[in-house]
Amino acid sequence: MYRAVTRKIEVTVTPRFMSERSSPSNSYYFWAYTINIANLGSETVQLKTRHWRITDAHGRLQEVKGPGVVGEEPTLKPGDSFEYTSGVPLPTPSGFMVGSYGMVTARGEHFDIEIPAFSLDSTDSARTIN
Repeated sequence: MYRAVTRKIEVTVTPRFMSERSSPSNSYYFWAYTINIANLGSETVQLKTRHWRITDAHGRLQEVKGPGVVGEEPTLKPGDSFEYTSGVPLPTPSGFMVGSYGMVTARGEHFDIEIPAFSLDSTDSARTIN
């Protein structure tokens, strides 16, 4: 598990390789990742945007920006948490992801929180990548 805390908002990530959804012979590797966002602070916040930087084993960077997560813009009162699972394919057997969520307080203040960098490793990642 990977963890980051920004402004008393905790983000934890648990990635897992999905061999049943992968096809190494076709250079297709798939991971699921579960993210939990917990409001450890004293003010209500809402997740409005996401920004991902996904890097494969060849160093190729893909950026993903958009509203919310999995079609939602969850509001977290103090003590609340929100969990979701999503996925990512790569053409290489390893890589990593890092990012941020754009948040807004009930008073209208916008700020970003860190999504910790996490590695994507498959059973094939020990093999040499050409």
